[in-house]
Amino acid sequence: MLSRPGRYRRSLAVASLGVLSVSLLFAQSDNSRRPRNRPSLEELDRNQDGQLQLDEIPGQMRPIFRRADTNKDGVVTRREIQATRQSALQNGQRRPNSKFDEFRNVAYVEEGHERQALDVYVPKGIQGKAPVVVWIHGGGWQNGSKDRCPILYLLDQGYVVASINYRLSGHAVFPAQMHDCKAAIRFLKANADKYHIDSNRVGVWGSSAGGHLVALLGTTGDAPETEGDLGVTAGDGSVQAVCDFYGPTDFLAMDHGEVKSKLRHDAPGSPEARLLGGVPSQSIEQAKAASPLTYISSSDPPFLIYHGDKDPVVPVEQSEVLEEQLEKAGVEVEMITVEGGEHGPFHTSEIQKDVLEFFNDVLKSE
Repeated sequence: MLSRPGRYRRSLAVASLGVLSVSLLFAQSDNSRRPRNRPSLEELDRNQDGQLQLDEIPGQMRPIFRRADTNKDGVVTRREIQATRQSALQNGQRRPNSKFDEFRNVAYVEEGHERQALDVYVPKGIQGKAPVVVWIHGGGWQNGSKDRCPILYLLDQGYVVASINYRLSGHAVFPAQMHDCKAAIRFLKANADKYHIDSNRVGVWGSSAGGHLVALLGTTGDAPETEGDLGVTAGDGSVQAVCDFYGPTDFLAMDHGEVKSKLRHDAPGSPEARLLGGVPSQSIEQAKAASPLTYISSSDPPFLIYHGDKDPVVPVEQSEVLEEQLEKAGVEVEMITVEGGEHGPFHTSEIQKDVLEFFNDVLKSE
């Protein structure tokens, strides 16, 4: 059982986070590879001189600018951006003393789509079986990748870690994404001996579109009609702990947030319309089928939710209604509202510690 309260909402000020994430500012400048909603150098470079000056940087990102300006000349070049970004990836994802075995690009659907693949990371020298935490990436269901998994720090804490790809909305509409995620979970359980996984202790963690998918995994564990028939069909895709970072939950209310959105969600061509195969308000049954709220029951596993109260992409109300409905059903849930926080990514040491405590409480308690 959780030592945390059944329903406990906390607020976390952005100032207490230090820097939100180096990747938010210093994203790849190659627009064909760059995640959406992360500004490139070209987008920030107002005078188009090929480098960034302090007055071109949004206020909340200026501490990152000062850190990247290694020669302290008042400008940040592309080379400094790349060096800062590489350092962040190395420090944040693979701690130097981490030792683990990697199983990359493992197909979880035999002869399936190229996106139906996952990576598994297993601590070396592991004795017996350990809980697994599965990372599900974001990207508006239309881009993103399992690569550069941001939760590898859990390996040093006695967890197996997996990171999965799933078919994007350009490949197939919902419920393909949910079916892929469940197939990946079933595959990991079926191969528990190989990867030293305790199949009864499965956690999931995702952000944005990935947050939506992990919330679905959490609320559909007792809904066999949502499993699909891909890959390993024995067993089920149920999970025992859910960490949801600012995921959408109700596609019919995405345009009703207090904070003005950067997107019009109920419109042709929106990420939600591409996922559902139609504008949400004109695809009501499909929108309900894709909502984690539809499936909530008292048997759902504990949830930890993070969301910024100034999120201009996914309104914070999306997480608030999920918290309220879970609490009403008697599910253990904790929501942390990041004061002044926008659309993540929130991978700081303080938040990593909090998430670790959550998974320990749920997956390692006797």
